[in-house]
Amino acid sequence: MTVNELISACKLNAIHLADGEKEVTGGYTGDLLSWVMSRAGEGDAWITIMSNGNVAAVAQLKELACVVFAEGVLPDNDALEKARQHEINFLSSERDAFLLSAEIAQALK
Repeated sequence: MTVNELISACKLNAIHLADGEKEVTGGYTGDLLSWVMSRAGEGDAWITIMSNGNVAAVAQLKELACVVFAEGVLPDNDALEKARQHEINFLSSERDAFLLSAEIAQALK
């Protein structure tokens, strides 16, 4: 499934869409950056409520397909600028992380 397909399937909002054709191969939900760095996989959709510049750094390091901000959270200006510089897909949803994780897992089946 591509990021564009995920956006459509889960009714997500694109904050910054650098590459909508990037493949989403799995997902990870978490807010502790060190855990995300050690557990998320390349191609994952990362669901988080973290919104600072370190989010973009982790997404780039792990080569994630996208970051999905849950619960209406939006990235701060530093994170958004880094997403633009490093071509990272940033998406958002008003749904909580639990429901969003379940929806994304179902869409990826």
